[in-house]
Amino acid sequence: MQFNKKIIAQSVAIASLSGLSLQAFSQETSLMLEEVVVTAQKRAESIQDTPISIAAFDEQSIEDRGITNVTDLQSNVPNLQLTPHPNSATTTRAFMRGVGNNDDQITIDPSVAVYIDGVYMARSQGLSMETGDIERVEVLRGPQGSLYGRNATGGAINFITAAPDLEQFGFKQQLTAGSDNLLYSKTAINAPLSDNLAAKITYVNTQKDGFVENLGTGADHFGDQDRDALRLDVLWQPTEDLSIRYGYDNSNIADSPVYIVPTGTPGNNVDRPTQGSPFVSGLQNNDVSIDGNNLTVDWYINDSVQLKSITAYRELDSYTYQDFMTGINPLAPTEPLQTTATNTQQDQFSQEIQLLGEAFDSRLEYIVGGYFFKETATGRDQLNIPVAQAGITDVEQLRNTNITNTAYAVFAQGTYTPNILEERLHITAGLRWSEDQREADTAFNTTADNGNTDFGGWASKGDNTFNDFSPSLIAAYDLTDDVNVYGKVGTGYKAGGFSVRSSTPEVFSEGFAPETLISYELGLKSQLFDNRLRLNAAAFWADYEDIQVAIQTQGRYNDVSNAGKATIRGLELDATALITTGLTAVVSYGYLDAQYDEVIDSNGNDLTDQFVFINSPNNSYNAALDYAFPTYNWGSLSANLSYSYQDEKYTKAENDAYVIDAYGLLNARISLADIPVPSGELRTAIWGKNLQDTEYYVAHFQAGFPPGAVFGDPRSFGVDVIYEY
Repeated sequence: MQFNKKIIAQSVAIASLSGLSLQAFSQETSLMLEEVVVTAQKRAESIQDTPISIAAFDEQSIEDRGITNVTDLQSNVPNLQLTPHPNSATTTRAFMRGVGNNDDQITIDPSVAVYIDGVYMARSQGLSMETGDIERVEVLRGPQGSLYGRNATGGAINFITAAPDLEQFGFKQQLTAGSDNLLYSKTAINAPLSDNLAAKITYVNTQKDGFVENLGTGADHFGDQDRDALRLDVLWQPTEDLSIRYGYDNSNIADSPVYIVPTGTPGNNVDRPTQGSPFVSGLQNNDVSIDGNNLTVDWYINDSVQLKSITAYRELDSYTYQDFMTGINPLAPTEPLQTTATNTQQDQFSQEIQLLGEAFDSRLEYIVGGYFFKETATGRDQLNIPVAQAGITDVEQLRNTNITNTAYAVFAQGTYTPNILEERLHITAGLRWSEDQREADTAFNTTADNGNTDFGGWASKGDNTFNDFSPSLIAAYDLTDDVNVYGKVGTGYKAGGFSVRSSTPEVFSEGFAPETLISYELGLKSQLFDNRLRLNAAAFWADYEDIQVAIQTQGRYNDVSNAGKATIRGLELDATALITTGLTAVVSYGYLDAQYDEVIDSNGNDLTDQFVFINSPNNSYNAALDYAFPTYNWGSLSANLSYSYQDEKYTKAENDAYVIDAYGLLNARISLADIPVPSGELRTAIWGKNLQDTEYYVAHFQAGFPPGAVFGDPRSFGVDVIYEY
């Protein structure tokens, strides 16, 4: 197969995805699933030819599922968990196949890598941001060491935005109104400026009341949403073989803090609240701003070789505030258990070069490249414990942290199809070398009586360099033209770092080393019954070594060390069936069994029996039915009913009493498209989420005593109106 330089453009027209697109067929053509094209391996290819476990969402599915940011993926992807951090509702903690980071320190990296148009997002702070004009989302499950590098031991999530269209003017306006005064607006304008130049601008605004009323002063509700996002895209194609695309994005989050409800004894479930304490004073909104610049250059040197450059600079300015359980103490009802205020400023620069091509009569497809990343950040964390909770006097702890991270990497991956076995065997080998240079300093002090009493503190610096080789090997075999199997061995590497909550300056300075994961995966990709059934499955087993484990030593201190070893086993199944004309059934299932084999603290104590894997439910699934009614002269009617479920899961690694019970969510949507209008296209939809009004936790944690929890959203309804020209 000759290398086709038009294939990237073809991927823009993705029609369906593995199990999640409503429009999986066309009534004017034969009844079959359409091809899904993804770029998970840095080149456009069918999802059925991509030998990894992957879930993909096209533009239509994103609209139907209401996916506007990374947190909306949770109920749609089994073995993926996305939870808010108790100190910051704007910080998203991602876990995939049991691997993730439960903390929000700027000195500790995430374990699931998030990318926007190929640009790595280094910090989990602000990941709840809105993202405008997403063309598709790809969720790559399992370690992605060769092509995606460090901090992808759990997997990677790719957001791909829609490029400007050089051919025609376009306009799209979506308006959504719903429960809790939800108002959502998305405006996109595409304008060809010449034969080879086009620009696109997208603006998104979200306003929504939280479901817990604040009876005190400050923000009207806990969990209010106030977000906007702006994206500007410019595409220039001076020649047929060269394209230059510049993208700028800006997101702002001014949400109010979530409501933390006291749960009493760990394991005790309470009712979902509707009101907070009248003693809350001055509830502050968060203030988060994210800016990004991305320059992507694609040069097709010839029909077989493509050179790609991705240059990016991003900034994060984050202030978050959290009130913990004001009113819980009957002896001092006006006082919170504690309050936290965190300021984070971060900037990052990255440069990636990729050379993609084919050789040996297209038997070899390869990619080689290099990567550079530089990050600086400062953090200021303030913890206040009132006199009634401290027991002596008002206590304030202030910590200031600075980091500088520099990373280098070179990588290569090739897929070879030998001229044997009717060219049904495909061997893929990859290798990535990484170096991480990490510097950090921190200083904290504890005072009381408005600073009149000094309890002291300490300051420390750390400087470490880490190196890693991450190989991968995949053997795939086409049993038939529509069924293939593969075996994969993949490695992942998460960089070391420092813990600002260390018990001593020496522990901070020493830091902790990288953790590694080796995954063994057997997979099946199939399209059966004349392409009316797509069935993909993957079974995996992972050895997780040198796990960065936080062990509480005293009070609020946590020493992080490479204390853990674990084994993770699991299964993922994605099925889509066209049952009859108009009726599509979808099932996605994930099974997970994650167990610690060893946890040894710095004193040699065996703590294995005390530790459990968090955010790792044994079973999770999503099931949906989609029905497209016959087309009428007044429009095309379709309906969707979906249900997502997950087993109970632990939320605190060193205490199995902190549990989120099993729960399921039922959603529905009825859409009317092709509504007759003088020009353009008009469609509308009514939808409902959590129709059974299930009460469920999204976080359960220790914040002192009593423990606290954060609830998920109650039942909600809404209406979408979308016009495109």
